[in-house]
Amino acid sequence: MKKIAAALLFLALNTYVYWYLGSTEVIPAREPFGLFPDAIAEWRCANRETLDDQTLRNLQVTDYLSCNFFKPETNIASHLYIGYHERQTRDDQSGLVSAIHPPEHCLPGSGWNVIDAQVVPIDIGSGGEAKRFVIAKGNQRALVYFWYHSRGRVIARNHHKIIWMFLDRARRGRTDGSLVRFTVPIQFGDEKAAEAIFEEFASTVTPLLSDFIPN
Repeated sequence: MKKIAAALLFLALNTYVYWYLGSTEVIPAREPFGLFPDAIAEWRCANRETLDDQTLRNLQVTDYLSCNFFKPETNIASHLYIGYHERQTRDDQSGLVSAIHPPEHCLPGSGWNVIDAQVVPIDIGSGGEAKRFVIAKGNQRALVYFWYHSRGRVIARNHHKIIWMFLDRARRGRTDGSLVRFTVPIQFGDEKAAEAIFEEFASTVTPLLSDFIPN
């Protein structure tokens, strides 16, 4: 019953904002991820990943970047995924929703279990909050940091993302947004080493984001 009530409230708010508060829809200018550099400081992306058609239909992203960046001649690596949505709406004909999918909903479907989850402040880039996960699949462990990078905000919590999307749709005509996710393997159980890799790599990536994710 609570889930039904929440869904009805969501639809009512969406209708109210769209019809009574919404201004003309604004799609901001941005650079495509095809121009995102494959070499950032000492980090290299050798082969960009292409998502399959089914994954793209599920994600409903407008543009994306997915690649494993590594330091040559070392075993240091971090996977970077950024998915950009130029609008987050529901298509009345197909019923498809182009809203950003929270990673914690997708990880179990790909065989990963979340064994530790926190919301933490981040000091890189413009600051804000991120979700920090430790995930496991069999004997594999990985450190995951992700956040919603939307219209100049760095947000960790899904309900905050939704609230700001409604407000920005009403005030600015914008619902665009992105998910930024870093995944670092935890080798030999050394979580601190994985944390250091994330901090180093993320500090090189975040200054580049404003060209590809509009503020």
